[in-house]
Amino acid sequence: MTHDLPRPPFNPELAAVLPALDGRVPVGMTADRLQYYRNLPFPSVEEQIGDRPVRCTHHAITGYSGARIEVSVLSRVDHETPGPGIYHLHGGGMVMGDRFAAAGPLIDWVLKHDAVAVTVEYRLAPEHPDPVPVEDCYAGLRWTAANAEALRFAPDRLVMFGGSGGGGLAAGTALLARDRGGPALLGLLLQCPMIDDRNETVSSRQYDGTGVWDRTSNVTAWTAVLGNRRGTAAVSPYAAPARATDLSGLPPTFIDVGAAEVFRDEAVAFASAIWAAGGDAELHTWGGAFHGFYDLAPESALAQACLAARESWLERLLARPTS
Repeated sequence: MTHDLPRPPFNPELAAVLPALDGRVPVGMTADRLQYYRNLPFPSVEEQIGDRPVRCTHHAITGYSGARIEVSVLSRVDHETPGPGIYHLHGGGMVMGDRFAAAGPLIDWVLKHDAVAVTVEYRLAPEHPDPVPVEDCYAGLRWTAANAEALRFAPDRLVMFGGSGGGGLAAGTALLARDRGGPALLGLLLQCPMIDDRNETVSSRQYDGTGVWDRTSNVTAWTAVLGNRRGTAAVSPYAAPARATDLSGLPPTFIDVGAAEVFRDEAVAFASAIWAAGGDAELHTWGGAFHGFYDLAPESALAQACLAARESWLERLLARPTS
């Protein structure tokens, strides 16, 4: 049984937070519980912006197979000079959430770096299974890059950011961009990415019925995305980037993950595969951390260290000279 495996313990400060998260985070999520988690409230983009000088505008664009999807653009009210662009893919296991889920970092980067952030409303599984989510994300990336001048960001300073399910979609979208000849990315920022449908790693077996996003929830989400193809040879690397056999040609990539979560081993393997292909990756594995700890317990010492590492990487990336 998976729950009998020894597993790294949760950091004591984070473990103390878990009881308050009961019923609010997907643990043991089966298909019949998906709607419950979809219905949980979270702050609107207006609430997340508050009284800070950030503007949010909405646009309808063409997604996969000609469908209309939405993107929203965040920028400083006084934004004029083109700086970095941030393209965002939200988390939620590709089955829940919307483009404003955990938009806090986007708002912070808009203010700190005078960035322009674009976040896409990709369609969710199971109503829209693979390849719809990743192809919608690619369509949003193409729209963002094509509208760099109108949105007032530098086209050679575009960074893609995703966490959890959005991290997997960001990795898949980066592979699509590589294989289809663009758009070009300055960097790729993946937090706790969901990239392997097979659930064969040690960490995917260690965390079931505990933590924040466990093995059962992961199997449920991947089944929603892939149906009966999950775990078979008929899964593309764009859907599950851990299946990619060649990770050359990716932009500089930041990956972080908790050591006490399902996604630990696949994230470590993905970074190793980038290095094996001669690529540029920075990996942080946070001891004792459950999935999404930086959002769920942002005041904890571990989350503060994680966020500082993420910010350090982004600052160094944005300081690089571009052609």
